[in-house]
Amino acid sequence: MPASVVTKTFADGTISLKDGTGTPVVFTSAFSQGDFTASGLEPDQRAATAYEARGVLKSIRLGARSYPTGSFSVMMTDVSDAGDDTLVDFVLKQNGYSGNISTTAAAGDAYTVTITLTIEGTDHGDAADHAIELADCRCTVDVAEGEPNTVTVSFTCYGSVSMT
Repeated sequence: MPASVVTKTFADGTISLKDGTGTPVVFTSAFSQGDFTASGLEPDQRAATAYEARGVLKSIRLGARSYPTGSFSVMMTDVSDAGDDTLVDFVLKQNGYSGNISTTAAAGDAYTVTITLTIEGTDHGDAADHAIELADCRCTVDVAEGEPNTVTVSFTCYGSVSMT
């Protein structure tokens, strides 16, 4: 099937996070601003290293593994709540999400999650919806006052990146 001919916009996206539990705990982010970014995506997730001799490029080789980064923000409706589910609590593994399991539990003690941006496609005549899934992401949270107040999640992806 040919590539879609319909331009996708911020209104077509949905962001979800899931932990590493056998039946994953999933948080779908409400009130997202439509500003999801994923940067540093490279083939094979390995950086290219240039080797020169006396200023002349001799070869380009795959070097160390690279780790994509990204972020997204949501309008703040609640920060943290022992009785209700919040994005901040999911990312910081607290309150109702304190029992979450890291997606990299077998590889260390850092709490990581899988982040998925799903982009609506079928409503626009595409054969399927589209998705960017970033596995094993370590997240941080920023909270800012403004018009509106916002919560920004920044992440580094230590696992695989898949796009469909």
